[in-house]
Amino acid sequence: MQRTAFIATMVTLTAVANATDPVVTVLIGSHDAAPGKTIAPGKLSYPFGIDFDSAGNMIIVEYKGGRIFKRTPAGDLSQFGGLGHAGYEGDGGPVAQASFKDMHNVAIGPDDSLYISDHANHAIRRVDNKGNVSTYAGGKAGFAGDGEPVEHAKFNMAISVSISPDKKYLLVADIKNRRIRRITLGSGRVETVAGNGTRDVPVDGTNAATAPLVDPRAAAYDEAGNLFIIERGGNALRVVDTTGKVRTVAGSGKKCKADGFGKEATLNGPKHLAIDSAGAVYIADDNNHLVRCFDPETGVLTTVLGAGKFKLNRPHGVQVHDGWLYIADSWNHRVVRLKLATK
Repeated sequence: MQRTAFIATMVTLTAVANATDPVVTVLIGSHDAAPGKTIAPGKLSYPFGIDFDSAGNMIIVEYKGGRIFKRTPAGDLSQFGGLGHAGYEGDGGPVAQASFKDMHNVAIGPDDSLYISDHANHAIRRVDNKGNVSTYAGGKAGFAGDGEPVEHAKFNMAISVSISPDKKYLLVADIKNRRIRRITLGSGRVETVAGNGTRDVPVDGTNAATAPLVDPRAAAYDEAGNLFIIERGGNALRVVDTTGKVRTVAGSGKKCKADGFGKEATLNGPKHLAIDSAGAVYIADDNNHLVRCFDPETGVLTTVLGAGKFKLNRPHGVQVHDGWLYIADSWNHRVVRLKLATK
């Protein structure tokens, strides 16, 4: 495997065409504020997932590129995993000799193991802290394993994963099974925490585990234990509160890009979400080419980035780390970040 390394040159782009634009830092990729509708892959090829290990290294997984990168706090970028082609090989050996099929995102566990949603392989692949890869869960399309150890689990396009703030759970958006499933990392036990497998709009106030979900694309816990779920086809943000009841908090279900309160706001094919320590929910609103923010205190959805001079092209991944919001600007083949305001 060819290895690359470089020091990323960071450029700050302050938008002047729209007063709401924040100051954006390009970490990897094109420094053009608006690269255009089509741009060729560069150092990255369709980056989707971003997370950070305990040393502050950024881990990036590519969807079409099929590679895994590490960017150090000093800005050094290197490829350490993935053969760069679609496949399902390498289990039991070093991740440098492994292939994946359409990685969607990555979540890093308490021991710095990587959990990768290898979605077209219907698997969660694990890279341990020594760099060896294995299939942690799944590997064949289906639905099985609830109430059992993880080795019995089956998923149907496990499209997104996240780690709970207390590092106890791995959440899996099992999109074709229309469920959010949870794996207890200590015991490996699998369970469904939201969704009954049917495709309908859930009724506010119903039990999440028996309620339908339209199209659960990603899920994450906030620090209070509320479970937020973004629905791609449902064009909505839903929450499962600590009593297990589900309700819609943003999005009317229609495809549009209006900011506003609750169901007056609209989304268009949202793909991922991340939550900061204050509980704000950041959403990669893919088909609107925007990043949005839902404030649980006010119930209002606003646009954070993409509507002004600085343009995004189908962002698929968002992550909060150390006071910054990181964005996988996927079709621009780059990673950018912006400083989060503190309340």
